[in-house]
Amino acid sequence: MSKISSQSIQDRSIAPSLLPIESISFVAPQINILKNGAKLFWRNGLQNETSKIELHFAAGSSKDEPLTASLCAGLLINGSTTQSAKQIQKALDAVGAYYDVSLSQESAVVNLYALKDQLLKAYQIFHQSLFTATFPVNELNELIHTRRQKFTVQAQKVNFLAQREFQRSIMAGSNYAKLIELADFDRADRAQIQDFHISSYIKGLQKVYLVGDLTEHDYNQFVSNLNEFEHPISVPAPFSWQPKLGATHIEQEGALQSAIRIGRPLFNKTDQDYFAFSVLNTILGDYFGSRLMSNIREDKGFTYGIGSHIVENTKFGYFVIGTEVGVQHRQATFLEIQNEFERLKNELVPAEELDLVKSYLMGQLLKSADGPYAMLDLFANVETMGLDLSFYDQYISAIKAIDAQQIQELAKRFLNWEEMLIISAG
Repeated sequence: MSKISSQSIQDRSIAPSLLPIESISFVAPQINILKNGAKLFWRNGLQNETSKIELHFAAGSSKDEPLTASLCAGLLINGSTTQSAKQIQKALDAVGAYYDVSLSQESAVVNLYALKDQLLKAYQIFHQSLFTATFPVNELNELIHTRRQKFTVQAQKVNFLAQREFQRSIMAGSNYAKLIELADFDRADRAQIQDFHISSYIKGLQKVYLVGDLTEHDYNQFVSNLNEFEHPISVPAPFSWQPKLGATHIEQEGALQSAIRIGRPLFNKTDQDYFAFSVLNTILGDYFGSRLMSNIREDKGFTYGIGSHIVENTKFGYFVIGTEVGVQHRQATFLEIQNEFERLKNELVPAEELDLVKSYLMGQLLKSADGPYAMLDLFANVETMGLDLSFYDQYISAIKAIDAQQIQELAKRFLNWEEMLIISAG
């Protein structure tokens, strides 16, 4: 029996040394331009059998009536000229595919996951269903009933009320401020949904992300199928907005909790201040050890969780703080948030705290680049803004270079209480 050398035994009482992240190797996908002008991004080199296709359509809730967009997205594969909803789902199940559709203000995104030798079959099932969708009356009525019931329940929750009022106010003057109202369910129109389907899906494909080690035949067949989408029929209108500021409280009788939203208009990744503000935002409220968490959760015990975020759309962005506290703590929470603003404006962030946040952000980026799927998501996050993967190299350099004086200067510019939109419900 061989003996284990004492030198080969790791001393578990000593933590391994920490090394700074110097760079990350980002891999761009292959790009193909489809006949309707949409881009097809393909990422291979997975070394496994998984695959997915992700289709982005100009079918977001800000394009038309929000309920029309929502119902259309919910019924894409719920009946075609040749198959019922159950038959379509059974066909997808037969090839082991998982289907998902999500809706944002700017787009509808369809995801199909399957093993790489089944993805083309899964997509062709979806493709046929999409192009021959009939939006059956029974399926539509059932979905309307379900969504109405869910809306009615949600409308009793303070978090729902605060978020809606914040969205309506921060995006005032734009299509992004449009929200579903209860009365809309009585006006849902099948013909309008069918028209939206043609203009926003059949003529609304914006881009496609394809992941998987596909054969040349399968890839070419994907291109052939995707080329059946028609050219867009309209050009987006110029964007404008007039955000509202100031404080609004929505009284909810009997509520034990108050939901809070505090924020202001901001910018997205294309702005020169984005990198530095990301650091400022993280210090304030975007990780578990943030100042808002330490103060309002750990020290005061007002909430289970509080966070601050940068929310981005292609044409604008905004900053928001969100939490729920006991109704008796609402005013005290406002005061503590103001106090944290003032600390950042009047005191330099200690070097140890700043270094910790920089390391955290770099670690999160490294984690976000782990694997082909994650790498393609990183690419998609910047491609939407008209940027490329060099953004992340700039991000790494900028995070390393940011100092406490820059953080303080940004806090003085952007963390002013009188410039905030303040919404509470409860």
